[in-house]
Amino acid sequence: MKIRATYLIAAGLSVLISIASPAIAAAPESKSQITILYDAFGTDPSMTKDWGFSALVEIAGKRILFDTGDDADILAANVKAKGIDLKTLDFVVLSHRHSDHMAGLNYVLSVNPTVKIYAPKEGFGIYGSSLPSSFYRKDETLPPEMRYYAGAPPQVMKFGAAWRDANFELIDKTTEIAPGMTLIALVSEVPGTRELKELSLAVNTSEGLVLVVGCSHPGIEKIVEAAAAINPKISLIAGGFHLVVAPDDVIAKAVTALKDTFKVERIAPGHCTGEPTFSALKKAFGDRYLYAGLGITLPLGASADLRRGEGPALQQDDLTTYRRLARREDPFGILHARSLRTKASQL
Repeated sequence: MKIRATYLIAAGLSVLISIASPAIAAAPESKSQITILYDAFGTDPSMTKDWGFSALVEIAGKRILFDTGDDADILAANVKAKGIDLKTLDFVVLSHRHSDHMAGLNYVLSVNPTVKIYAPKEGFGIYGSSLPSSFYRKDETLPPEMRYYAGAPPQVMKFGAAWRDANFELIDKTTEIAPGMTLIALVSEVPGTRELKELSLAVNTSEGLVLVVGCSHPGIEKIVEAAAAINPKISLIAGGFHLVVAPDDVIAKAVTALKDTFKVERIAPGHCTGEPTFSALKKAFGDRYLYAGLGITLPLGASADLRRGEGPALQQDDLTTYRRLARREDPFGILHARSLRTKASQL
């Protein structure tokens, strides 16, 4: 009797295993790649080129849309051309408030209205914001009808977003939003975009840090300094470096910093990096320069598992150099040089 019962149990388990096995075998493998969905250069005839940036980052089991381009219709067409389903996104990152990086959000929300969206926190931001009512001066001698809120303002004043029902989480400082995934928050000090807040995505993997940048208004060197404080081994940088109008000397300093100081392993520039900078980076990095035109999928390596901490060991002198640079505001004198040129042009 015991033998019969044992046989029946074994048979039952066998049936369960046979039922479960196909489902396990059919489970899709986790991808580790970046697909460029919006840019002004590329060779894919099925996609529409336009000024702006958007990339689908698939890494460590997460699907992240970084920026949404300049036109919702063009983003929609490009997404469909690549057969991408935005309903399965884990979250969206909007690097900054310029329209060529966030205007396509209308399409994303039409497909996935509840997706979490990380964006920079600003005092009066397009993504919504709040300020303590103490920010403005008050005059208690005025009659109530001449005073804001009749002289009794709320303690915190909340301001609306352009996308009223969107699920925004506003980032004010560098923040780890998931294990091994950090949004680097910096502010531009460059004339023309001064005080502009920008987010960059840093993913710490077993092969080094993967850094995705939008426009790099705070300076690509400054962003990489902050990233190196997380992990000095930079495996890949992809996105716009904002050197599109930079003179040759500024381009040369940036290229030297990325290649020789920070020892970036691979580079995949796009968007506002600029044609002369494409050329300089390709010459400097050789086969470690990855073409990142519209429609291109950049592989992130066989292993892109998340890693906490500093990553693969480096020589002690390299670690010391990176950490010292990470603490400095302008290690290469680039911001200072720009300031001098600006003052000279005003004379």
